[in-house]
Formats: sequence, structure tokens, C-alpha cells
Amino acid sequence: MHGNAQLADRPAETITRSQTLLFAASVGIIVTNLFAPQTLVGLIGPSLGAAPSESGLVSMVTLLGYAAGLFFLVPLSDLVENRALVLRMLGAAALAAAIASFAPSATSLLAVLFVLGAACSCIQVLVPVAASMAPPGQDGRVIGDVMSGLMIGILLSRPLASLVADAFGWRAFYGISAAALALLAILLGLTLPRRRPLAHASYAALIVSLLALLRQEPVLRRRAFTASLAMAAFSVFWTAVALRLSAPPFDLGQRGIALFALAGAGGAAVTPLFGRAGDRGWTRRATIACHLGLIAALGLAVWAGAASAGGSWLPLILMGASAVLLDIGVTGDQTLGRRAVNLLQPKARGRLNGLFVGIFFIGGAIGSLLAGAAWAWGGWNAVCAAGAMFGVAALVMDWVE
Repeated sequence: MHGNAQLADRPAETITRSQTLLFAASVGIIVTNLFAPQTLVGLIGPSLGAAPSESGLVSMVTLLGYAAGLFFLVPLSDLVENRALVLRMLGAAALAAAIASFAPSATSLLAVLFVLGAACSCIQVLVPVAASMAPPGQDGRVIGDVMSGLMIGILLSRPLASLVADAFGWRAFYGISAAALALLAILLGLTLPRRRPLAHASYAALIVSLLALLRQEPVLRRRAFTASLAMAAFSVFWTAVALRLSAPPFDLGQRGIALFALAGAGGAAVTPLFGRAGDRGWTRRATIACHLGLIAALGLAVWAGAASAGGSWLPLILMGASAVLLDIGVTGDQTLGRRAVNLLQPKARGRLNGLFVGIFFIGGAIGSLLAGAAWAWGGWNAVCAAGAMFGVAALVMDWVE
């Protein structure tokens, strides 16, 4: 019986390098839809006649849809065949993006972006599928490789959306996204193996079991909490950095800020190293290093903001280095956390991933909210102090553990 259960969870096919790259590219392409609206808000609101106070809903509703998908759609991956679920969610995402490119009003756009965000939660179905295809003892390596694609997608989403909208308008971004999602559905339909889950409960029972999983799994609680703290630090920095870069000594315009965001994507290149560190039993040490990196990155950002221009590139170089170091810390923490969570209960991988990601997205939302208040209260130094506070809290959790 136990052997049959393992076969049900782990596809007979072991993941290849090309499949790993496809998984990484897939999650990277899908996740751009979640963060691109943050840079398109200034264009979407006025074009649809929305009041300035309502424009922020464009970015918020997509993330709300994603959160709803994490808690109500991703658990289906523990109940229904995963390949079919992924393809249906991708089809819905492609259709929603296509409709968004023609949305006539703010109300209709908000409704369709909620659906788009919910459908994009198929990311958290793909990650466990990739992990289940990993050779024994190499789950961390595979998760790290796939996570690198996810983080590159997050970091590139803002500059890419900004550049596309600058050249062709904001509707073009959603049109291009719809085409990319449709192509992705075709490729995954041809290459994804079938993965039948182990759970045999009803959908309602699966949703109710989310709270039970939180109570039963202390590793899930700890890793999700520290991931939420790291994501809060990430959001504090990236929500306010554009404001700082547009002021002296940087004086960057929209395109310059977009190019700066590209530099931060370099931090995702080291993500696979953290997965391998977890496989070698270095999870605790690597996690502490990630949280120390977060604190150091925010300290470096304070230095960059206080540096005088003097006709040199030093302030911008320091700020870029802080962005890369911050991204390394966040992606490392999430990679190690995902690996730990995926090893807990094979039959509940979908629900565990949904809980893990949902909780750290709550941290990201709190960080974004705090960034605006910190900027208004004390400028860039207050923003960095708020981010460092989250890093210190994560470090305290490491020592408590």
C-alpha cells in the first residue's frame, strides 16, 4: 500500500534539465501578471476614468485574486489530477488577460484582474509537481532551480511592463501576456506528466483541513512566518525605492528606474545554491545567512541614500548592491522554506504550498502598507529601518528555533 502511494505522488518520469528550465520559465512568465499592475497603475487609472484614490485597487485586486486562488484553488491539487488542473487554470488566465486588454471600464477590469490573479495561483501547483519529479534527495535542487525562475519573473515584471506600456500602452501588456499564457498552456500540455494526488477527501474537507495543517506542522508555521517577515522587508524596499531614486543624488526617470529593477534580478541567480544547501543539511546556517543579508542590505541602502553624488556613480552602485543582496536573502529564505514544507506530507503538498505562499504574501502586503507610512514619516531612512526591523525579527526566530 505504501509503495502504491509513493507511485501516485511521484511520477514515474524523473525531471530532466530541459523540464526544469520549462518549469522555471513557466512560473516566471505567470508571476509577471501579479506584480506588473504596480507599475501600470498610473496609466490604467486615468485611461479608464478612475479617481486617483481608486487607482491603487488595480494592483491590489490582482493580489487578492491570487490569495483567493491559493486558499480555494490550489488545494484542488491534492484532490484532482494536476496536469489537467494546471491546463485549465492557465486557460482561464489567458482568457482573463485577453479580456483585460479590451476592458472598457475600471469595474470590468477589476473583476477580470481578480480572476487573472486567482488563475495565476497555478504556480503553486507547478512547484509541487516539479518537486515530486525530483530524484530522491534532490528536492531542494529542483525547487531552487524553479524558484529562480519565479523570482526573476517577480523582479522583471515591473520593468518589462513599464517598457511595454511606454512603447505600446498598458493594454498591450495584457495582450502579450494572454498570448504567452496560451503558448505556455500548449507547451505544458505536451510535456507535463500526469500526477494523481494521494488525498481522497471532499473539497470542503480539504479547505477545512488548512487550519488543521497549520496546527499540526510547526515547521510550516515557522517557515511561513519567517518567509512573511522576509517578504515584508522586500516589499518595504521595492515599494519605496522608486521614490528615492527619482530624487537627488539619483534623479532617475521612469526608464532609469525600470533598468535599476533589472539589476535586482541578479540576486535570483544564486537561488539554486540555497536549494543545494538544504539538500546537504545546511538549512539552519543558510537561513541565518539569508536574514543577516537582509539586515546588511537595508544598512547598505541607508548608506546609498546618504551618499553625496559628487559627480560619481557611487550612490547608484551602492543602491544596486543593496537590491541584489536583499533579493538574495529573500529568495534564499523562500527556497529553503519551500524545500522544508514540501518534505512534510506528500499527500498535502498542494495545501502546504498554498498556506506557505499565502502567509508570506500577507507579509508582503503589510510591508507595502508600512512603506508608505514610513516614507511619509521619516523618508528613506525610516523605510530602511522598517525593513531592517523585519530582518531582525526573522533572525530572532532563527535563534528561538
